[in-house]
Amino acid sequence: MHGIIFDVDGVIADTEPVNAQASIRMFKELFGVDNVKRSDFEAGLGRGAEAYILAAAQVHSLSLSEKQLKQAALARQKNIIALLEASPLPAFPGVTRLMETAFADKQFKLAIATSGSREISGAILKSAQIPLEHMVRVTGSDVTHKKPHPEIFLTACKRMQLRPSSCLVIEDAPNGVKAANAAGCKCIAVTNSVTADKLVGADLIVSSLKDISPDTVSELIIHSK
Repeated sequence: MHGIIFDVDGVIADTEPVNAQASIRMFKELFGVDNVKRSDFEAGLGRGAEAYILAAAQVHSLSLSEKQLKQAALARQKNIIALLEASPLPAFPGVTRLMETAFADKQFKLAIATSGSREISGAILKSAQIPLEHMVRVTGSDVTHKKPHPEIFLTACKRMQLRPSSCLVIEDAPNGVKAANAAGCKCIAVTNSVTADKLVGADLIVSSLKDISPDTVSELIIHSK
């Protein structure tokens, strides 16, 4: 058996514009900072809501208490869900086809593993019409350590009852690639969020999942053993 573990933001759907828009709105609403840009969040990509917020806060020399950070994360979450309800996001090309092909093959188990909260990731997956039936799902709400720590991927492997060496992670962010490597999984990185030079360490870097098949996954896993 082989496992395929999908990240959500930047892998399932193009969520970064929504994440940034919701966060920019939050900074203005809560802290009166109205010159935040999408690029201000880059250092927090793939590391969960709090790291994402702190990345921009640092750019703007804004010091946030633990209470303020939790407030900001909740306000950001509310904004994201409202934006997704108003304008649902489609899945990236190739995502659902890869999932459906793997579902049809008895050799594969599938999982979702995201640093995002259960509420936000649920809204994204619903928006993108992802077939969650029979898929393992691990979110930032289920783990203590965020990426680049490997906990989230190790938890997904454990819930699929598979060894990490039998699993492949699909990621879009440098911290996600590091987490996959630390977990002992193979990794395909897709350049939906950052350029290929920032995804060094992945076993395969692609511009889209359109040409990725379960056979591609099997070959990467088997050839590493």
